[in-house]
Amino acid sequence: MLAEASTKDISQATNPKTFDENKKVAQQGGNVAKVARLELEAKTGKKVVTALNAKTALKKIDNSRKKQ
Repeated sequence: MLAEASTKDISQATNPKTFDENKKVAQQGGNVAKVARLELEAKTGKKVVTALNAKTALKKIDNSRKKQ
């Protein structure tokens, strides 16, 4: 979500006109999110991105509730 928000803000600030300019803005937004992720991982010592996705997580929660 940070990448999307960053890209939107950068786009509004720079007002890209061509596909290549928009591509650069998208890369810059992604880089903002990457730097933030790496900083967070460095400070917490934990990975932010895992193999667990929302669908799998919800399934695990539902299964644990059924066992109770």
